Amino acid sequence: MTESFAVIADRLAEVVGAALPRLRALDDAAAAQPRAPGKWSPKQVLGHLLDSETNNRQRFVRAQAVSELAIPGYEQEAWVRAHGYAERPWPELVALWEANNRNLTQVIRRIPESAAQVPVRIGDSEPAPLQFVASDYIRHLRHHLAQIAADPGE
Repeated sequence: MTESFAVIADRLAEVVGAALPRLRALDDAAAAQPRAPGKWSPKQVLGHLLDSETNNRQRFVRAQAVSELAIPGYEQEAWVRAHGYAERPWPELVALWEANNRNLTQVIRRIPESAAQVPVRIGDSEPAPLQFVASDYIRHLRHHLAQIAADPGE
């Protein structure tokens, strides 16, 4: 069953609201610690989520204006490194993540239902309907928020 963009926007708002207390409870030192050697720290994971929001917002806006969208993917490691998320203050990253996702909630809510089936091709992937891309953003967000909240000893 497909969800309306209003329902997707509501789900995003719920995820953001539920995550904020857990994110704000982390101190800067804990947020800077990688979960394991070679893994990202919570700062870097949240930074990746900032980059994901930026790229998805472009997709959501651009797909509304065309009959089919082909847009490049992005090099996640390079984006995280270029933004220097590991060196940024945790409260700043959390505030930016919240603001960007609250904005994205409004962008999603405004997508006309007539755009739901617009094919979106990201990089070399198979095209997926815009509605799926919007819904999948929340799945991706939850996955990484769970990584931040997980006990590093697991």
